[in-house]
Amino acid sequence: MRRFKEKLSGRIFFVLALSSISALALITVFIVAKGAPIFVKVGVRDFVFGMSWAPGHGEFGIFPMIVGTLSVTLGAAVLGVPLGICCSIFLTEFAPSVLKSVFRPAIQLLAGIPSVVYGFWGLIFVVPFIRDRIGGPGLSILAGSVILAIMILPTVIMISEVSILALPRQYKQNALALGLTHWQTIRSVMLPAAKSGIVAAVILGVGRAVGETMAVIMVLGNAVALPKSILDPVRTLTTNIGIEMGYASGEHQQALFATGIVLFILIMILNSAAQFITRRK
Repeated sequence: MRRFKEKLSGRIFFVLALSSISALALITVFIVAKGAPIFVKVGVRDFVFGMSWAPGHGEFGIFPMIVGTLSVTLGAAVLGVPLGICCSIFLTEFAPSVLKSVFRPAIQLLAGIPSVVYGFWGLIFVVPFIRDRIGGPGLSILAGSVILAIMILPTVIMISEVSILALPRQYKQNALALGLTHWQTIRSVMLPAAKSGIVAAVILGVGRAVGETMAVIMVLGNAVALPKSILDPVRTLTTNIGIEMGYASGEHQQALFATGIVLFILIMILNSAAQFITRRK
């Protein structure tokens, strides 16, 4: 009877795991089936590296949007990842218990705020600040990067904090016993030991930034053109789908699904590159 229960539990968990993979497979097949025809007609090269997006005239080039996506994501990572890791170090090593009891719920609340609220806040405060103090139209890569950096902070902080707390206490005790200072212990022992968890936090944060739609629609300016600086407006792949899917049909709709395929591949490349770099180091 006990062995039967164990086998039954194992099969139930297997089915649950398989259902998750099946959902991903169904989504992938659906997107590919809807978007593949436009690749056949336009060509993969012209679609991916084309500079003009004018569906009404049969022009489907998404290269400016790929550049916009990478620019905003890189800006969010540069701003958000170091700040998130520093916050996780502060919470695990330096913050008193009173501050921890305030900071952790605040970070969890930050993760639960709807993206449209972030976008509205960026439109009201961040965009005018950039326009008045730095220059440009305000609706720009910089504004989108700031908003996305704030949005990925909870992911980076919480996962990095858990990774550091999961380390054996002997790591820190032995390092201090050998004469290392507290900061040297954190930098040379604890962070390298928690590297896999921190990299996972970065990957999830970057994935969140790449896939965000509503907030960046409101602050990027949505111009389909190659940016010359971080103060220029751009359009990302996700915002292009979000803006035009409501009225698209025919080849236009197929092109938007094909944009989803490119976005899917882009996220896979970013994740694989991050894992490769980590394993190589």
